[in-house]
Amino acid sequence: MERLETARRWIYDGKTDEAIALLDALLRENPEADEAFYLRGNAYRKKSDWQQALNNYLAAMELNPDGPAKQAYDMLIKILDFYNKDMYNH
Repeated sequence: MERLETARRWIYDGKTDEAIALLDALLRENPEADEAFYLRGNAYRKKSDWQQALNNYLAAMELNPDGPAKQAYDMLIKILDFYNKDMYNH
């Protein structure tokens, strides 16, 4: 799908807000587009919006448990656990 490739390129180029707007529109038309949720998760991750990234990865995983969102979700959880260890030591 051409719009997914455009969103992927924009995320890579740092145009995350544009990519999110495009993916929002795509998901309004096709709420079952797991790859759009995955890419939107990537865009939010690049913006350091961890909660939105995780939410989008979870949505993608619900639609396609074997897709790339599972690996991205697990990786982000490990990174957040590593950087937030101090939260657990108080």
